[in-house]
Amino acid sequence: MFVDEATFRARAEAGGFLEWAEFLGHLYGTPNPEPPEGCDVLLEIDVQGARQVLARRPSSVVILLLPPSDEVQAARLAARGDPPEQVAARIETGREEVRQARQFAHHEVVNDDLDRATTEVAGIVDAARAAHLEHS
Repeated sequence: MFVDEATFRARAEAGGFLEWAEFLGHLYGTPNPEPPEGCDVLLEIDVQGARQVLARRPSSVVILLLPPSDEVQAARLAARGDPPEQVAARIETGREEVRQARQFAHHEVVNDDLDRATTEVAGIVDAARAAHLEHS
C-alpha cells in the first residue's frame, strides 16, 4: 500500500512497522506481520531493515541474497528500466550493504540460477523451522 510521507512517518513513529527504512530517497516498510500459527514470515528487505528485525526478533534468520556480480546486477536493473544514474547508485549502495550484512547474516545465497537459489533458500527455511521446533 502506498501512502504519503506524513502518513508513513506517523505509522512508523507509532510502531506500526516491523522494520522500515529510507533508501535512495524513498520510504519502505513492512507492517507488523500476524501470520497464522505455524506459518513462516519471509521478508525481502535491505540491511537497515534486517538489523531492525533482528533487534525486535532476535531468533530471526537472515539470508543475504547476492547477485553473481556487480555487472549482472547492473544489467538486471537496467533491464527493468532503471536509469543509468540510479543503477550506479544502487550498485554502490549494494556493495556497502553486502559488507555490512556479512557481519550479521546467518547464510549467503548467490542468485545466479533461480531454481537453485530458491531451493537453497527453502532448505535454509526448513532447517530453521526444524531447529525452532526442537527448542520449543
